[in-house]
Order: sequence, then structure tokens, then C-alpha cells
Amino acid sequence: MVPGARLVVLGKQGAGKGTQCVRLSHHYVVPHVSTGDMLRAAVKQGTPLGMKARDIMDSGELLSDDLIMEMIAERLGERDVRDRGFILDGCPRTVHQAEALADILAPLDLDLVIDIEIQTGQVLRRLAARRVCADCGANYSVSSPPLINWTCDVCGGEVVQREDDKVEAIERRLQLYEVQTAPLIEWYEVRGQLARVAGTGSPDAVTRRIIKVIEDRRYKQTGMR
Repeated sequence: MVPGARLVVLGKQGAGKGTQCVRLSHHYVVPHVSTGDMLRAAVKQGTPLGMKARDIMDSGELLSDDLIMEMIAERLGERDVRDRGFILDGCPRTVHQAEALADILAPLDLDLVIDIEIQTGQVLRRLAARRVCADCGANYSVSSPPLINWTCDVCGGEVVQREDDKVEAIERRLQLYEVQTAPLIEWYEVRGQLARVAGTGSPDAVTRRIIKVIEDRRYKQTGMR
């Protein structure tokens, strides 16, 4: 069996983190732990966390570190994660969250942190065209819509433009990224845990790049692939 992994995937909104995390989850047979998916599910279900998060997410703001890390700690304590590992998507976003994550994982540690690099202009073009199924989260775009009248090919749900994919919210989140998350990249780099991967090209090409850097790191550390 393919060995598990404990990975964090970073990158600007629209860099393709979600797509790559799903692919890595399948490759390494570990759960894809997405804070965005968890929060959207809470909003849809109308939980106390969901109601609190809805207005913040729609405006493009980020939730507090303590609230996010409480949710993450609960998920990382579940058996499937403990047994195999995880692909963490959307957390940490700040150095404070990274420090909290290290405490949650101790005495274990992350295998690697992947930073998917992409230019801001390309991000804006991608996200402004993105459309998402309101029910199952399947991704589409203006240039690649569902087959029938913006109805999801997967589940039949309505395909919409999310509030946080509109230009004003995107620009605000990119500003927040530069202020809050970019220093996180340096934090992991100083600790020798960061690998930078170009996010351009096809999803298959990006996946191959990511798996190569993970396996190269594993071979360097253990002598095994």
C-alpha cells in the first residue's frame, strides 16, 4: 500500500489548492481536510458556527484563528486521520495557526508544506470565471459550464457564483493573503519544511510536480520511495 502522508498545501485563492488536494488525497489514500468545505457545510446546515461564519465569509474576511484551530483539532483527532495522515487545505493561514497546528500534531510533525505559486492576474481570471454547485461543491467555469442550464452534472444541484468568488471579495482575500499568509511561507521555509511548486499548466502537470517533490523529500529522509 502507498504510505500515508501529513501534508499542508498553501497558495493564493484560485491557485488550484482544492483540485490538487483531492488528487493528493486519492494518491496517498488519506483524508482531504478542507476548512472551506467544513465551513460551507456548517453554513448550509445552519449550525451556530455556520451562522457566525456566513457573513464573514461572504465579505471575503477570514475567521479567527482560535475558531479555525478548534475545528481543525477536532477533525485531526478522528481515527482516519490518526491512522493514515491528511492533506490539509485552507489551514494554517497565519504563523499563529501554524504554531497551534504544530502543538496539535506533537510529537509528530508535518511531512512537507507545498506552496503552489501562481501570478495574481491569473488568479483573478480563474476565480471570476469559476462557478460551483451549491449542493456538492463540484467546480465549473464560464468556459466549461455544466451540460444543462447551470444544473450540476454530478448531483443536479444549482451551479452558482459564490459570493467570495466575486471580484471585490477576491481582491480583499488576496490582500489578506499578502498580509497574513505570505509570512507563513517564510516561517515554514526557515524550518526546512517548505517546497515551492509552479501552479501553471494542466492539473496533471501540477500534480506530477507536487508528488515528485514529496517523494524526493521522503527519499532524502528515509532512503525509501
